[in-house]
Amino acid sequence: MRKISLTGIKPTGDLHIGNYFGTIRPALELAKTHDARYFIADYHALNIMKNPKELSATIRHVAAGWLASGLDPEKVIFYRQSSIPETFELTTMLMAFTPKGQMNRAHAYKAAVQENNERGNDPDAGINMGLFTYPVLMAADIILFDSDIVPVGQDQVQHVEMAADMAQAVNFNYKQEVLKVPQAGVQDDVAVVPGLDGRKMSKSYGNVIPLFAPEKDLRKTIMRIVTNSQGVEEPKDPDTSQIFLLYKLFASPEEQAAFAARYRAGGMGWGDAKEELFRAVNRVLSPMREHYNALMADPANIDRILAQGAEKARPIAAATVKRFRKATGIEA
Repeated sequence: MRKISLTGIKPTGDLHIGNYFGTIRPALELAKTHDARYFIADYHALNIMKNPKELSATIRHVAAGWLASGLDPEKVIFYRQSSIPETFELTTMLMAFTPKGQMNRAHAYKAAVQENNERGNDPDAGINMGLFTYPVLMAADIILFDSDIVPVGQDQVQHVEMAADMAQAVNFNYKQEVLKVPQAGVQDDVAVVPGLDGRKMSKSYGNVIPLFAPEKDLRKTIMRIVTNSQGVEEPKDPDTSQIFLLYKLFASPEEQAAFAARYRAGGMGWGDAKEELFRAVNRVLSPMREHYNALMADPANIDRILAQGAEKARPIAAATVKRFRKATGIEA
């Protein structure tokens, strides 16, 4: 019997190639070896995104992005968090087994308090209960679907550990395995994608290459990659060039070897290197872009796909809540 993996997708902005290689592709690989579930975490996004048009558009953008990247809704379960009301019943039930002190130690809350203290503000200024109880809602997302593995980066391990603590507290209290205890699948070997300025690609740095930008815009963005002052004829070290590091993500081993040889031999200017990179990137992204554009042109179809996923997800969620309700004595 295959283990169950669960991936939450927060709809908080435009997808870029760092998201694709660092999150999307590794998460989709799990579908080859696990019973995979993927969900759009729209209630999590509500903590910071209050504009209804923006949130609605972003949900569809992110859903279309994952579908265009290879997520097959016929082979996995793909749904919106807000379409599963059992999530919120389980959240309420888990609250009764979650110490407030545990929430005080959550990274996001601690970081927000620290920022307020550094600015001389009230420690809880601007902090809503959605942020404070974020780990409980996330635990409900995870536990509801009997997840064995939750693929996360090192900075997200705490959330999975908290979910495990909550499940264990429930099981200990009722002296039976009411809830499955999840584990974090730490992704240490995912690609760290360099941005336009050489730092890790991140929207917070403004150094990203959008995943579905039109071909003309994609080329302009790649041409903005920061380089040093080495001349055309000077040999260059491919291992220290973000152009080459990006090229490796899109090119075949043979193409990489040829590109590296031209770097070391001299005679390749940065403009030529960027053009080669653009051709390699565009070759890979063009079919994905076409698929994405077709999906975005029919938003009702995206909604239908997510609704069908929710239909598959709800019986699983209902069984978990029923099991928990029965253990508590609420349901005979």
